Amino acid sequence: MSAFIQYTLQGLAAGGFYAVSALGLAVIFGVLGVVNFSHGAVYMLGAVLAAVLLAELNVNFWLALVIVPIIMFGFGVLMERALIRWLLQLDPLYNFLLTFGLTLVLVEAVKQRYGVSGLPYQIPPGLGGQVTVGSVGLPTYAIFACLFSVVVCIAVGLLLTRTRIGMIVRAATEAPERTRALGINVGRWVTPVFGFGIALAGLAGVLAAPSRAITAEMGSNFVIILFAVVVIGGLGSILGAVVAGFLVGLVEAYGVAYAPAYAQIVIFIMMALVILVRPAGLFGREEIA
Repeated sequence: MSAFIQYTLQGLAAGGFYAVSALGLAVIFGVLGVVNFSHGAVYMLGAVLAAVLLAELNVNFWLALVIVPIIMFGFGVLMERALIRWLLQLDPLYNFLLTFGLTLVLVEAVKQRYGVSGLPYQIPPGLGGQVTVGSVGLPTYAIFACLFSVVVCIAVGLLLTRTRIGMIVRAATEAPERTRALGINVGRWVTPVFGFGIALAGLAGVLAAPSRAITAEMGSNFVIILFAVVVIGGLGSILGAVVAGFLVGLVEAYGVAYAPAYAQIVIFIMMALVILVRPAGLFGREEIA
C-alpha cells in the first residue's frame, strides 16, 4: 500500500509538470491556432536556465521560479514577433514546421554550449529527504512539486476567470470566432498570450530541474506526452489541459511501477480511446456542423 501511495505522489508531481506546461500550450493553440512543437524545448530551456543562473550567478531555486518565467516571457514575445506572426495567416502546418525547426536549433545550441552529459541541480535546502505520513515515507520535493503545480494552476485559473483580461483571453482561447464577432480585438492579445504560454513552459522546467536530468534532450519525449495531454483534455481547453496533465502523470507513474515496458504505450492507448469515444477530448467542445 505504501508503494502505491508513493507511485501516486510521483505521478501527481510529474502530472504537475505536464499540467503547467499544457496550460501554456492550450492557451497558445486556442488564441493563435499554433501547434507549438517547441514547447518541450522551452521546458528544457527553463531547466537549463535555472541551472546556469545557479552556477554562474548563485541565483537559488526560489528566485529562479520568478526570474526564469520572466526571461522566458521575453523570449516568447521575441519569438512571436520575429517568427510566429509572419506565418499565422498560412496553413497551420507551416507554424508546426517552424517550431519543429526551432526545437532542433535550441536543442543543438544547448548541446554545443553545455554538452550532452547534463547539468547538475540539487534539490533546494529544506525540500530534500522524506515526510513520514503514518508508516509511509514520501519524498518532500515531490510533495512540494505537486502542491506548487496545483497552486499555479489555481492561480492561472483565477487569473483567467476573475479578471477582465483573463476572461477575454479565455473567450479567445475557447471560442475565438465568437469573440471576434463580439467586437473584441483578439489580435492585440496574441503577443502577450504567446509569451505567457512560453513562460508557463519555462516555469515547469524550473520546477522539474531538481528532480530530472537536465539535458538538451529532456524536452524531446516530454513534448510528445504533452501533446497527448492536450489531445486527451481537448484542444484549447484550459480545464482539460490541467485535468489531463495530472491524469497522464498518474498513468505514467503506475505504468513505470507495474508495467515498465508499456508505461508510455498506455498513455497513447488512453489517448486513442478518448479520441474514439469523444473526438473533441474530455473537456473539448464538439463542433456543430
